[in-house]
Amino acid sequence: MSFFENTGLLEKAYITRDGFFMREAIDQALKARDAGEVPVGAVLVQAGKIVGRGSNCPIGSHDPTAHAEIMALRAGGQELGNYRLVDTDLYVTLEPCIMCMGAIIHARVRRLVYGAPDLRVGAAGTVFDFTGDDRLNHRVEVKAGILEDACRKLMQDFFKDRR
Repeated sequence: MSFFENTGLLEKAYITRDGFFMREAIDQALKARDAGEVPVGAVLVQAGKIVGRGSNCPIGSHDPTAHAEIMALRAGGQELGNYRLVDTDLYVTLEPCIMCMGAIIHARVRRLVYGAPDLRVGAAGTVFDFTGDDRLNHRVEVKAGILEDACRKLMQDFFKDRR
């Protein structure tokens, strides 16, 4: 039984393009969870094709920068042969932090789609908003709340199980 069937969180958003790719990001978050990492996952998409995948792995890799978004951006850069990831969309289960938003902006990601807001350090509008700051040289379009309940439940269940 899949995570969605098990939790009863199969939403209408699944049938949309954004819902499809968010499910792929959730699959990456489940890999992180199964490895004992905070369950955050990301996929980078260009022209309807996944060009980078990332699971949160700072604990296992001993790398404080190994957030899911960074891992997906790194993989996408390798796949596309460029550090500029223009015309890409990044799907991530949790709103990016300041570090990840900086990388998203520097990479020139066109669009960020995230599931659950991060009420502590979210940098795409919840706590900080680096997505449309006129002082920065790139603006990122943001869509929030795709499969939000499933993304939030994944995080809540992880931390509840750890207590």
